[in-house]
Amino acid sequence: MDIKIEKGKGIKALKPRHWLYIGGGVLLAALIVWLVTSDLSKTLKVEQKGLTIAPVKKGQFDDFVRLDGRVQPISVVQISPQEGGIVVEKVVEEGATVKKGEVLVRLRNANLDLQILNAESELAEKQNILRNTQISMEQDLLNNRTELAQLDLETVRKKRSYEQMQRLYNEKLIAREEFIQAKEDYELALRRQRLITQRLHKDSIFRLSQVDQMEDNLANMQRNVVLVRQRKDELDVVSPISSELGLLDVELGENIAAGQKIGQVNDLTNYKVTTNIDEHYIDRVTTGLDATCDRNGKVFNMRVRKVYPEVRDGKFRADLVFSGPRPDNIRTGQTYYLNLQLGQPTQGILIPKGTFFSATGGKWIFVLDKDGKKAYRRSIRLGRQNPQYYEVLEGLEPGERVIVNGYEAYGDAKVLKIE
Repeated sequence: MDIKIEKGKGIKALKPRHWLYIGGGVLLAALIVWLVTSDLSKTLKVEQKGLTIAPVKKGQFDDFVRLDGRVQPISVVQISPQEGGIVVEKVVEEGATVKKGEVLVRLRNANLDLQILNAESELAEKQNILRNTQISMEQDLLNNRTELAQLDLETVRKKRSYEQMQRLYNEKLIAREEFIQAKEDYELALRRQRLITQRLHKDSIFRLSQVDQMEDNLANMQRNVVLVRQRKDELDVVSPISSELGLLDVELGENIAAGQKIGQVNDLTNYKVTTNIDEHYIDRVTTGLDATCDRNGKVFNMRVRKVYPEVRDGKFRADLVFSGPRPDNIRTGQTYYLNLQLGQPTQGILIPKGTFFSATGGKWIFVLDKDGKKAYRRSIRLGRQNPQYYEVLEGLEPGERVIVNGYEAYGDAKVLKIE
């Protein structure tokens, strides 16, 4: 008799494929729970009254940067004495208007006075030596000429004696020896005459050379005395230009070294405005760029005159000058506010500037949904900026709204729930 086997109930009735389905469902449920809890953990509740919400719009982007600068003279001329000395008189005070060549400070230098005396004494000594040498040369010249005159006379006599002896000898009236001696005496006198003449000629050349050399030395010494005296004149420190004496840092009795900076004269024929610019713009700021300055309701045109390449504390320096009329009441040290034009106006997508940039680096921003109840973190790419707007290159569309402040408190939140 066959026995009927009944099917199992409960867990025992599950087949292997059923276990596979159950395991997959559990994993799917766990994944859903994880995603839900993860999103909830990155959702932050914020109050609407503390938010600054700005619209994304399309409009004209003015490529400029707002700067503040300080008015300075167009140039500053340093005052440094060419000769050192002790201050005996301060003729002009700081802030006074001075003319070119006007004495500002008088110095005294005892060593320089001594140098002048020594130079003058040496010059007088050289003059006496030259004078004595010239007198001695004149005496030597007279002596040589006297000697030559005597030799000329002796030569004439020897010649006359020789000619007489020659006639007597031809007539057989004297011995040959007497004739030969007369001839030798005459020839000797001629040689002595020629030698003395040559010596006088050479002595004359040597004397002229020696006198020229001594006169050159004497002229050099005279020029040296003049220069030393001029150095004494330079103890009076004068203004190099006609303008305003901006600084004069000396006191009576103070010992000033040659070349030491003691002050400056401000050239007020024109002015420049010196400003410090964020290094972010260092590749875009060049000489010749235009700028404007609003002063007492009037706009004045300016241009970049010089850009300094050195960066300090994240800023670099530039000088601007007026390219047209300048303010009537301009003064050194005043602060002017400038708009430096970096490029031509263009159309683009714009968002207002806010504190979000310092927290995100302009990489992302929170964008509100249509009903304004939530804001979602979105990656963006920004371009240029001016004092009012950032230029949006990617990630936002006109008409959307963004949160531009409070990012320090948002942490790693991906979603903001606005209440």
